[in-house]
Formats: sequence, C-alpha cells, structure tokens
Amino acid sequence: MPPYLTKEERMELLAIARRTASSFVRKGEVPEEAPASPKLSAPGAAFVTLKQKGHLRGCIGYTFAVAPLYRTIQECVVAAATEDPRFPPVGPSEIDSVNIEISVLTPLVPARPEEVEVGVHGLMIRKGERRGLLLPQVATECGWDRQAFLSNVCRKAGLPPDEWREGAELYAFTAEVFGE
Repeated sequence: MPPYLTKEERMELLAIARRTASSFVRKGEVPEEAPASPKLSAPGAAFVTLKQKGHLRGCIGYTFAVAPLYRTIQECVVAAATEDPRFPPVGPSEIDSVNIEISVLTPLVPARPEEVEVGVHGLMIRKGERRGLLLPQVATECGWDRQAFLSNVCRKAGLPPDEWREGAELYAFTAEVFGE
C-alpha cells in the first residue's frame, strides 16, 4: 500500500508536533498552525508516541477521524506529554530530549484473529466496558507472534489474555508510522 502522506507532509506534521510540544510544555500554549497541504487539514485519526532514550514516555491518540489531522496531532502530542496516566508530565528541561513518533491510522475494521498480520495490523479489542488498543509497531518491537499480540491487546484492555477467543469484538487497522 503506498503511503498516504508525502515525505514533505510527514516532515510538516513532525514540525507541527515539535512546535506544539515545546510551546505547550514551556508556556502552556498551543501555537496556531496553517498547514501547507490540504491533506493535513482533512479529518484524520492518529496517535502520537513520545520516547526518551528509547523508552516510552507517553502515547495518546484518537481512533476516529473527528478533527483535521494536524489538530489531532497537536491534541495528541499535548496529551502524550502531559496527560498519559502512566507517566509524570514531560517537563521543560526534558522536552528537547523527547523523540516524537506519529502513527496516522486507517479506519478500524472488524477482524477475525486469523486475519491479523503481525507488523501490519494494529488491534483494538472491546468486550463489555473494556477496551484496549495496540499500534502495529508494538508487536514488532516486542517480538510477538499473532497469539502474543492478541493476548497483549487483551491485557491492555484489562481482560484475561485469552478473551480474544470468544465474545470480544476485534478490530484491525494499519498505520503510517514516522518519527524524528
């Protein structure tokens, strides 16, 4: 599948994310942006992942395209830096050492476990009030096979690791992943 975004559009989104993260962490302000590409102003679903020295520092995203892609990126980078409950907020002294990774998502589609391709698909599982999501690159980074990926998306949702086998809704998506 060819990339949705050009190299220039990717670089522009990363620049927007960097300016937003720096401005918000240092001054509490989100800068006004006017993207050059119309694609960046079209609705888009995305996640922003922050890493520091190769370790996760925050990750927040939207699975549905409800705002222009560049605004989604701005909201997600602010939330990843300041609202991810797994980490303390990123401080002004560390923002420059944080690397930004963007994952632009395709729409979620219902999937059967045997259709999941590790390294290609991201997964969302839903059962009752529980929901969990893992981006496609997580399985590759962790060296998981399909069963481990399915089990870990269950754990992310707070479900037993084999809940994907019966009664849970499973959704797959792909992501265009790029970073600094």
